[in-house]
Amino acid sequence: MTDPTTPVTTTAEDGATLLDEVERHHRRFNIFPSEHAYVAVTLWDAHTHLMDCFETTPRLAFLSPEPESGKTRALEIVQTLTPNPLVTNDISASALFRSISGGDDGLPTILFDEVDTVFGPKAAGNEDLRGLINSGYRRTGGVTRSVREGDNHKVVKFPVYAALALAGLGDLPDTIMGRSVVIRMRRRAPNEKAESFRQRIHEPEGHALRDRLAAWANSVREKVDGAWPEMPEGVSDRPADVWEPLLAVADAAGGHWPKRARAACVHLVKTARADDSGSLGIRLLTDLRAIFDGAERMLSNALVERLNDLDDAPWADLDGRTFTTRTLSQMLGGYVTAAGKPIRPRNIKTGKTALKGYYAEDLADAWLRYCPPLPEESATAATPATAQVRALFPVAGEVAVAATSPTPTTETTAELTTVG
Repeated sequence: MTDPTTPVTTTAEDGATLLDEVERHHRRFNIFPSEHAYVAVTLWDAHTHLMDCFETTPRLAFLSPEPESGKTRALEIVQTLTPNPLVTNDISASALFRSISGGDDGLPTILFDEVDTVFGPKAAGNEDLRGLINSGYRRTGGVTRSVREGDNHKVVKFPVYAALALAGLGDLPDTIMGRSVVIRMRRRAPNEKAESFRQRIHEPEGHALRDRLAAWANSVREKVDGAWPEMPEGVSDRPADVWEPLLAVADAAGGHWPKRARAACVHLVKTARADDSGSLGIRLLTDLRAIFDGAERMLSNALVERLNDLDDAPWADLDGRTFTTRTLSQMLGGYVTAAGKPIRPRNIKTGKTALKGYYAEDLADAWLRYCPPLPEESATAATPATAQVRALFPVAGEVAVAATSPTPTTETTAELTTVG
């Protein structure tokens, strides 16, 4: 017998048009710092509906130096557009991983407000929570716990892979920042206007977009799953991991989104690199490179004096501690020369005496590997280190020569190299 029912077919929604609408929804209520921020946040919203397709999920971090900069409002709008939102501003590591691993409605989207109270300078560190957030960045991530079963215990790995957006003052720990798309929020200027968000009115509008995103995600799941989006030039390693899901979503949507997504990727990665001093050690190496400024060697006490005199630097007050030549030696000892030996102070002959100091040749390899690149117009990457520095005192022994070294400038070389 023939079934008289006519099959109902539906046309898949145009992804580019849908993402345009999601972006407009954000623009109604959020004042983001740039066009690129709207692109990144919109793509992040969409990627939460395709979590099973990706190896990683970037953290979305709304950060600002002052309160009342729109961070919480940004999370509120994200909440209306993402699946299974879990909003919190105070949750333990155990509660969080059980919320992720024990949910029956699919993966939650964690929205963590006031995160500065957890990881800020006055917080206690919260290493368990930080470790969980870092582990949940990868689909294979998990936390291992001992679970009691009757009279016995067994070791169980709980999955913690979940999308996470955070909002807070200041910065986050380096390990979280490196896994995040960072949006630097600002207070609204007098000429910047945003529509007031009223939950009972506008939340259903966001939910309608959320449901459309979910339906569209199902229609492109096979296309997105396992995709290898082309990365913009210069984006690799961790930043590529962070942006891969967002670019895959943009490629699936089509239209102008692939181009806009890559422009946003380049802009935000470049901005993050400019804002990021890395660890304190990388900041030290970068400041030393500027202080050497082409000098061949400098005395330890002169370096410490110059570091402490830097206005925009932490050296004059390291959490109440004084930065000394001993501190300098301890921090540089974790890095190595081109020959693989720890960077140590060595004797520099000054007349009839020998004082401790550092050689640019010893530092050049670490400068190359860890510091931000020098401006293209002054960088000469193929020049040996020995050609980049100028002798101040007799060399007290042979040193290893790195492949490259800092490029000297003429503006302050004379001042910096007058040591003694």
